[in-house]
Amino acid sequence: MDVLTIDERISIPHDEFRWEYSRSGGPGGQNVNKVNSKVQLRWNPAASPSLPEPVRERLLAALGDRLTGDGDLLISSQASRDQARNIDACLEKLRDLVRAVVRPPRPRRPTRPTRASRQRRAEDKARRSVTKRGRRTPDPD
Repeated sequence: MDVLTIDERISIPHDEFRWEYSRSGGPGGQNVNKVNSKVQLRWNPAASPSLPEPVRERLLAALGDRLTGDGDLLISSQASRDQARNIDACLEKLRDLVRAVVRPPRPRRPTRPTRASRQRRAEDKARRSVTKRGRRTPDPD
């Protein structure tokens, strides 16, 4: 059984994927009109039992509008003339997408501006004020 290994905890069996093959544009010479070398991977991450729930939620949030109406993720590759290489490229793209959301993001700790940065901001505002004051039309007194 073939498995796409993301990390030591997560692996996705290949039977969760649906593959579609078609003719590819680009290089290939006489081969290009005969061989279905373009590969499209179709996978439904919401229905995948292989993903832990927190990873699934982060992945679905990250994918957003890349999902079809049925909730499928489409990944395609036609970089190579060889169908097997394009399959590997699709799997690598999927591995990168899932790896990006495996670790939860660090929460942002709110910080306050330093005294020096507040002072610089005040000085910049005063300098700008003087510049703009110099552009005004003089009073007709």
